[in-house]
Amino acid sequence: MNAIETYYDAVPRSAARVEEIGPFTLFVGTGAWPYYARPRLGVVHEFTPVEIETVRARQRELGVPEAFEWVDETTPSLLPAARAAGLEVMEAPLMVLSGAVPAAVPDGVTVRTIDADDRALPAAVVAQDRGFGGTGEGTDGRADFLRERLRAGLTRMAIAESAEGVLAAGQHQPVGDVTEIVGVATVPEARRRGLAGAVTAQLVADATALVAAARRADSAASGTAGPVVFLSAGEDAARVYARLGFERRGTACIVG
Repeated sequence: MNAIETYYDAVPRSAARVEEIGPFTLFVGTGAWPYYARPRLGVVHEFTPVEIETVRARQRELGVPEAFEWVDETTPSLLPAARAAGLEVMEAPLMVLSGAVPAAVPDGVTVRTIDADDRALPAAVVAQDRGFGGTGEGTDGRADFLRERLRAGLTRMAIAESAEGVLAAGQHQPVGDVTEIVGVATVPEARRRGLAGAVTAQLVADATALVAAARRADSAASGTAGPVVFLSAGEDAARVYARLGFERRGTACIVG
């Protein structure tokens, strides 16, 4: 879990500025993605509702979401404090890949990794937005932001597409040998076809290949373990990810 905690502290810094507020680190997004506050890395602390409210006041002042994320097993005192502060907390299974299992790809569908110059990128962002309940409108800024991250290697993206267009999409965000799979979504009319699982499997394969390539370039790293690939998901989605080789290792607490 230490590797994941270190990752959680590192990954927002490529697109956010940082404020330290008591025992919290507040990440303030500088691009199209909003961020959250997290317990400061390495701090052992009994959190209180007052400390949470101090962060929320600063978030309101900045006009950013009153969002928090943490791992319950690492910071057990934060969940009761958040509830005492009146926050609604989603507890999502935190799952780590233990052994990749191939996913079936439906007939007529292609699953592939795309880069910054791929013509499908804008449609992929629209598909994600629709998959999460949006209309797909007004996503040009997000597509431009994501294009720059893809170009810089900060984000990797996979899509499932057919003659109908982009049906599902998702990303992973590598930092060293650790990466989190995020944003996997399927457009409403293409659900229950296994597309989210197929995209996730493609992202896992990409993460594994990415680390393997880096290690081939660094002979001193040869023979070491594979990447840490993880995600957090709702209970229904967690069952899908379990079939792909992910195991629950903890609980991701999410507010906002």
